[in-house]
Amino acid sequence: MTRWLTEEEQQTWQAYIRMRQRLDAAIAAGLAEHGLSMADYELMVPLSATPNGCLRAKELASEVCWDKSRLSKQLARMAARGLVDRRPAEDDARGIVVSLTEEGRAVLGRAAPEHVELVRDVFVDRLSEPESDALRSLSAKVVGASDARTTLPG
Repeated sequence: MTRWLTEEEQQTWQAYIRMRQRLDAAIAAGLAEHGLSMADYELMVPLSATPNGCLRAKELASEVCWDKSRLSKQLARMAARGLVDRRPAEDDARGIVVSLTEEGRAVLGRAAPEHVELVRDVFVDRLSEPESDALRSLSAKVVGASDARTTLPG
């Protein structure tokens, strides 16, 4: 038997959806000013955070919860624009290693400060410390439940 959402639960769900949509739109517009999509940025950040500046494609896909096909297509678009480089893994010819190019690092370096200011303006600075604590706790619960139900790519 289906447990339909109560009116209050439906309002909570819709509030979350509206918030996510508005945040996504604001972030997408900010990144577009630098010629980046949200997908570009989503892949560039974990690449930039690695000590050697590269990740196996499989690890990158797992990091961002993308399937192999989506990752491959996005990396092809980014490589065509000179943002990333893809090469066979030295220890496994079937594996691909992805790294940011110098151009990719430069674009990310220009976009990141404005992106952080935007995130701060529309999100972080809007929350009190107790609200931030509650959101982190809530996010951990939801992600944990989602991960338990989903087989992540990779």
